[in-house]
Amino acid sequence: MLSVIRTSWPLLLGMLLLMLGNGLQGSLLGVRGSSLGFTAIEMSVVMSAYFAGFLIASRVTPNMIRRVGHVRVFAALGSLVSAALLLFPTFQDPIAWSLGRVVIGFCFCGVYVTAESWLNNSATNETRGQALSAYMIVQMLGIIIAQGLLVVPDPTGYLLFVIPSVLVSVAFAPILLSISPTPAFESTKRMTLLELYHVSPLGCVGMFLMGSVFAAQFGMAAVYATEAGLSLAQIPLFTAIFYIGAMLFQYPVGWLSDRFDRRILIALSALIAGLASVLGMVFGDSYVTLLVAAFLIGGLSNPLYSLLIAYTNDFLQHEDMAAASAGLLFVNGVGAITGPLIIGYAMQVMGPPGYFVLLAFMLLTLTAYAVYRMTQRRAPSSEDTIAYQSMMPTASPVTVEIASEWAIETAEAEADSQAEEDIKPGSHAA
Repeated sequence: MLSVIRTSWPLLLGMLLLMLGNGLQGSLLGVRGSSLGFTAIEMSVVMSAYFAGFLIASRVTPNMIRRVGHVRVFAALGSLVSAALLLFPTFQDPIAWSLGRVVIGFCFCGVYVTAESWLNNSATNETRGQALSAYMIVQMLGIIIAQGLLVVPDPTGYLLFVIPSVLVSVAFAPILLSISPTPAFESTKRMTLLELYHVSPLGCVGMFLMGSVFAAQFGMAAVYATEAGLSLAQIPLFTAIFYIGAMLFQYPVGWLSDRFDRRILIALSALIAGLASVLGMVFGDSYVTLLVAAFLIGGLSNPLYSLLIAYTNDFLQHEDMAAASAGLLFVNGVGAITGPLIIGYAMQVMGPPGYFVLLAFMLLTLTAYAVYRMTQRRAPSSEDTIAYQSMMPTASPVTVEIASEWAIETAEAEADSQAEEDIKPGSHAA
């Protein structure tokens, strides 16, 4: 890990600053929109727009990079993000904010694609897994630290929009001054959604539901906190605790994932997170209870993203994993777009508890479906499972493909090692 940090620290530092800016703008809009009188449905459209832009960019950005190169795309999208952040306090209208969020979602996805390409290029086969882990930790730390910036005094109503713009602008300096040339993008073989569903029904359904759950955390947590009457001092910890839980639970969930039937782990994680949502719904008047609920929801739902990808890969040939991962990412993106819209409607009808009602519904639905799938298919043997690799639900297609490459390389290395053991003199095979 130290060698990865030593060789990739400019990129990791730049991504930390980018996530500070991204994490702050999402929560800030949630708080500011409610104070401006935007309804829960209007705010849900604003928050959903980010994921629409993100999904579009996941398809468009690779072609942009092929045409004009990594550096130009990276710089252009970064400039657009900084400009869009400064326009939010100027045009205080839900439609204008929604358009701005589409732009920001598009640009951040493009920035992630470019930065993650450089990360992959700088990693070796031996350090790729460590590089992905360092990248995920930096992403989560950026979002967590960003929530603390919400308490910065903002008497003019403009300062908190300037801060993420400056952070994003500064983030490009260490990256652009230290990058090395990257190989050209290669097209990934496509897999239709129907083919992907036949490979892993649980993977498809689970990724759609987890897209909704993550979008509820990343986009609507601050909206809920404001609607529920939390103070400006309480909102940052509530929004941050989702990601603190996610960071702390990634390793134990990954460790268990490589040792047990992954469907059992998916069902149990979703069940506990679903029950935590019920806890938040029933006892939402207690701030401590809200923190406990958010910690468990974030801690157990976020690792499900990586877990569902690993489970789907268990049923695939190595050459099909990248195509399947791209399909799962698309399904997750569709869920992320619809999640805030549904939750916004629920909050409009039921009030703030509607936030946890929909989280509970989606998580317990995943629990039930995972249990059902256990009756339809036998679990793959431990020899056929692919290694778990932690990823954030904000991952671009590049990170997902890097993780697939790492899983393939790990599986092939283990197979070669086992083959060498089998042919040694005195071995069982001999």
